[in-house]
Amino acid sequence: MRYPEYLKKGDTIGICAPSCGIVRQDKVERLNYAKIALEEMGYKVIETPSVRTDYRLRSSDAKTRAEEFMSLYENPEVKLIIFATGGEFLCEIYDYLDLEKIKNLPPKWTQGYSDCTGISFIFNTLLNIPGMYAQTIKDYAMIPLHVSLTDSLKIMSGEDVTQHSFDMYEKEWIDSTQEENVRHAYYLNGKVEWKSLKDEDANIKGRLLGGCLDSIKFYVGTKYDNVNNYLEKYREDGFVWFFDCYEFNTPDFYRTLWQLKNANYFKYCNGIIFGRPFSIEEICDITFVEVLHELLDDLNIPVIYDADVGHVSPQISLINGAIIDLKYENKKATIKQILR
Repeated sequence: MRYPEYLKKGDTIGICAPSCGIVRQDKVERLNYAKIALEEMGYKVIETPSVRTDYRLRSSDAKTRAEEFMSLYENPEVKLIIFATGGEFLCEIYDYLDLEKIKNLPPKWTQGYSDCTGISFIFNTLLNIPGMYAQTIKDYAMIPLHVSLTDSLKIMSGEDVTQHSFDMYEKEWIDSTQEENVRHAYYLNGKVEWKSLKDEDANIKGRLLGGCLDSIKFYVGTKYDNVNNYLEKYREDGFVWFFDCYEFNTPDFYRTLWQLKNANYFKYCNGIIFGRPFSIEEICDITFVEVLHELLDDLNIPVIYDADVGHVSPQISLINGAIIDLKYENKKATIKQILR
């Protein structure tokens, strides 16, 4: 694995929008405050021109988004790229990215989630460059900063961080369009309970692989799909998949997992972690948990769900490509990640 150099105070953080841009006024204000917060932490911050624009559910056309990403990746002063937000069409930029150039440049940290899976997952499996699956830029505006946000920076700075499952999660949301709520913290009003499909404690170790399932499914079978070669390369480590499920109905969820399973993605798999789903419509008398049982029981591995991963905040910071040591006991978990 080609790990970037550790982040340090005084380094430059670049912001770009490879998927959607930030245009709603309250979100623009949060972006402004987030930049101030990072600068107060001792970092320099720059952003590309399309961060605050909108073009048919994109920040700009695919070629422009790719060029702006490359401008940050080729800039030796930029040590971390944090993405503006998620979206729908990050996949388009791969037709314009110079992957051979990226492969030969010093690796760089990237951070984001949702549609930004298209960077961390593909860079990990195709280029052996890890990426941080964690919050996008706007959340750094909050006062006080949640520990999940500082943890991601600490991990990329080389600090030895043990992450713990949280006590509460954001079951409902604050209206951030109200001026007094622009810098709001997470509205923690739901009790966190990680669950095990086998209803038993587990210790799961292996190389992390995953992201937003809604995005991963579109790369399966494309020329950017290098997963099976990646699995063979690191087979001795075994793998721990993590999935952030954004928006599915249960038949779609079933078909997506079936597709991954039959593409041999779960070969050498030591365990699977599912985050709290953002929106799962259980139809045709099929439940989310029934899908997990029907498709994954025969793998005979630990399957954890309702974990602190993904769209329902707060979320554990996970590095696509790192070695994870996860201990699950009594609906709680501790996580260590080893960068090797």
